[in-house]
Formats: sequence, structure tokens, C-alpha cells
Amino acid sequence: MLILTVLILYSYILGSVTGAYFVVRMLTGEDVRKLGSGNVGATNAGRIAGKKGFLLTLLIDALKVYFALSLTAHLANGEMYVVLSAIFVMIGHGFPVVLGFHGGKGVVVYLTTALIFCPWSIVIFSLVMGSLYLIIRRYKFSGFVSMASIPLTAYMMDGSLIMFSGLAALFFIMLLLHKRSILQPLSP
Repeated sequence: MLILTVLILYSYILGSVTGAYFVVRMLTGEDVRKLGSGNVGATNAGRIAGKKGFLLTLLIDALKVYFALSLTAHLANGEMYVVLSAIFVMIGHGFPVVLGFHGGKGVVVYLTTALIFCPWSIVIFSLVMGSLYLIIRRYKFSGFVSMASIPLTAYMMDGSLIMFSGLAALFFIMLLLHKRSILQPLSP
């Protein structure tokens, strides 16, 4: 039980390392939360600090998922522990204590976790996203719908209910973190 507690704390702390905050601070001296959309994520870092800011943020946010899940898989025996680790990385990313619980929206965390759990889910996601975008020309809508395909694809490929549940939980948390941007186009 102690190892599980330590791994959950480790995952949350790693998740709290929000790449956009540190990258934008390093490259511009500014606080990403006070510029652009105010979001602590790769897209806003790119708006503020250019391509370099976007790519560095993407790398940091992807690596924190990789390190958390790798250590958890190495130290704890069982898929459930790795799924819990991913969930706590997402919670740390969205609600980092060091930034007053104002973090990113979790897209990179979600997609990196899916890539680690089931690479084919990212292939299907990309095909669905590209096809939907060609038809409806709405990037954000295409993205959310195609990201919803990831848990189902992972389940169909690997047959793991634990992995399906974990990816579905991550998708749900990501939707909660995007609540304002999802509801905005729907409001009059």
C-alpha cells in the first residue's frame, strides 16, 4: 500500500510540472497564465513563445507521462496501477498545487497515455480526426469526437476493460478541463 501511495504522489507531482508555465517563463520571462488564452498548455505556449515554445512544452508534458507510467510499471505489478498513475498525472496537470490549481487542459497527457497504452488508438484517432475535419471543417469539434474514439479503439485492440476505463476516465477529466471552451460555441 505504501508503494501505491508513493507512486500516486509521484505521478501527481510529475503531472504538476506544467511545461507551458516553465517554458514560457524561460523563453520570455512572462507568466503564460496572463497571456493569450491564459491556458497553461502547449497551444498557448506556442502562441506566446512560438514554435520552440510549443515543441518544448509538448516534449515536457509527454515526458512526464512517460516517466510516471514507466516507473509505475516497473515498481508496481498490474495494469490498474499504471492506469491510476496516468489519472494522477492528468489531475496534477490540470490542478497543479504549485500554480494554485490552475493548469493545462490535458490533451498532451491524454494522447501520450493513449500512445503508451495502445499505439493503434492514436492511428485510428488521427484517421478519424482527419476525415471529420475534411467533412465539417471544425478543428476543435473534430478533435473532441476523434479523441472519444481512443478508449473504444484501445478496448477493441487489447480487450482490456481496465485500460478502456482508464482512458475513458482521462477523456472525461480532459473534457471537464475544457468545459469552458466546449460550452462557449454552444452559448448564444
